[in-house]
Amino acid sequence: MTFPEMPSFSLHGKRALVTGGSKGLGFACAVALAQAGAEVWIAARDRPALDAAATLAAERGLTLHPVSLDITDVAQVEQVLSPLPAFEILVNSAGLARHEPFLTVSEASFDAVMAINLRATFFISQQVAARMREEQIAGSIIHISSQMGHVGGPSRSVYCASKFALEGLTKAMALELGDAGIRVNTLCPTFIETALSARSLGEPAFRRYVLDNIKLGRLGTVEDVMGPVVFLASDAAGMITGSALMVDGGWTAT
Repeated sequence: MTFPEMPSFSLHGKRALVTGGSKGLGFACAVALAQAGAEVWIAARDRPALDAAATLAAERGLTLHPVSLDITDVAQVEQVLSPLPAFEILVNSAGLARHEPFLTVSEASFDAVMAINLRATFFISQQVAARMREEQIAGSIIHISSQMGHVGGPSRSVYCASKFALEGLTKAMALELGDAGIRVNTLCPTFIETALSARSLGEPAFRRYVLDNIKLGRLGTVEDVMGPVVFLASDAAGMITGSALMVDGGWTAT
């Protein structure tokens, strides 16, 4: 009998790119990866927000490299990423939510949500994965999905559609990229108190609906995603691909 060795959770020597990394969940993911030892780039359209995030991290001894990038512009993504080194880790955290009843959803709302949550994620992942394969990097791609990629929700038809599609994309990517050692998974939070969710959670009836469905009895925090994202990025998750890691307080358990 051989003695088992604990796989490493350390990300030292690895490079990571986090989209939507200037605030909210993305910023928390970037901080978590940096604290675990990775060299981290954060991408977003808002340069002042990027600089503010990098400054806040620097005040705590962490380096986050800001990258001004509109991830919906595929040509710009290629232009901006080409000079950068290949990444071992990609976290797709950029997202958009427009919540309205199914019967009143406009084409503009549908297209805007799909453009960021699905199309942009698809094509930036394609470019990063191509570099991983080219440079023989056994990397980890993590899509920040949602519990709403596994259940339905009121006034969330477009958001649910985008996240269900992301779950399918994840499985297909895992099948195609597995031979290169590239793992692809989703991390699926419940309702987290961020600027993105503030409007919905500010409605007392909806907040009560949410809390009634989270079995742990509380809303999620950005800190709740930090351990899971490091786990999925690390060698400790070396046999996990094509999977969804639920961080939903038990919402989808029923």
